[in-house]
Amino acid sequence: MAAVQRRGRRIMMTDAERDAFLAEQRTCRVATVAPDGHPHVGALWYAWDGTSLWLYSITRSLRWTQLRKDPRIAVVVDAGESYGELRGVELRGKAVPVGESPRTGEPCPELDAPERQFARKNFGLEELPHDGRHAWLRLTPEAIVSWDFRKLGGTSGNFSPSGV
Repeated sequence: MAAVQRRGRRIMMTDAERDAFLAEQRTCRVATVAPDGHPHVGALWYAWDGTSLWLYSITRSLRWTQLRKDPRIAVVVDAGESYGELRGVELRGKAVPVGESPRTGEPCPELDAPERQFARKNFGLEELPHDGRHAWLRLTPEAIVSWDFRKLGGTSGNFSPSGV
């Protein structure tokens, strides 16, 4: 179960708002940890099932190599242009590979729903074509933080760091 958000309750998304937001967005930013402790961040498409974030990653990527050594991961999905429109979700936990690696389409009931959702959302297809280069990672978050600055109401699109 994900940790409860303590700060920013005023701008925090409800569970329903968070699920709707994650379902409508396409791209997330994924942060992994290199052996030297430095972070690596890259963008990926994803699927959200209401419990877990499903990431379809190239198995020869730096991300995949780092996650095999250290499964800790942080993912941000965000949107908005002006300050008063900013909203997003950060999910943290451990990435777990699911299915064969790389994915060739062998039967894996756990992947049926995420693959169908991913194919529809990103390609407009009913079935995900497998290229033998990607594999699935599941992030069931240990912590989730969300924000929706639109809830502040009356916040101008012009942000002034000095408060003037």
